[in-house]
Amino acid sequence: MSFRGVLEELSQNCYMYGNYERELLEYAMSLPTNPQERKNTPIFSGVLKYFPDAIAEIAKVSKLGNEQHNPGEPLHWAREKSTDQLDSSLRHQMDYANGVKRDTDGGHHLAKACWRLLAELQLDLENEKRA
Repeated sequence: MSFRGVLEELSQNCYMYGNYERELLEYAMSLPTNPQERKNTPIFSGVLKYFPDAIAEIAKVSKLGNEQHNPGEPLHWAREKSTDQLDSSLRHQMDYANGVKRDTDGGHHLAKACWRLLAELQLDLENEKRA
């Protein structure tokens, strides 16, 4: 089954989660459809294989953030709740640079900084597509 097919099946089974399945499908649509372009986007071998521990830590702080900003809701990015990605990323980097590796909730400051930078990059890429 294709990646898009998996996401469509997930969306059919996730009707109770509101618009979250729409977000999954939008992600699938952002991947290249041309076979050569897909090979030039090595998500697993070019990112996940290089940084498995870091990616796992970012996933952990993503869950912590969801519990903070969306308690009791399925994991999702509530984009409207916190929009200061660059300022927040820098604050986390400064805490880390000052010798504080973990935030008060136990999340790694560098992972939180990375999550914020990924969020800013995602928003920027979406804006480029719309332009």
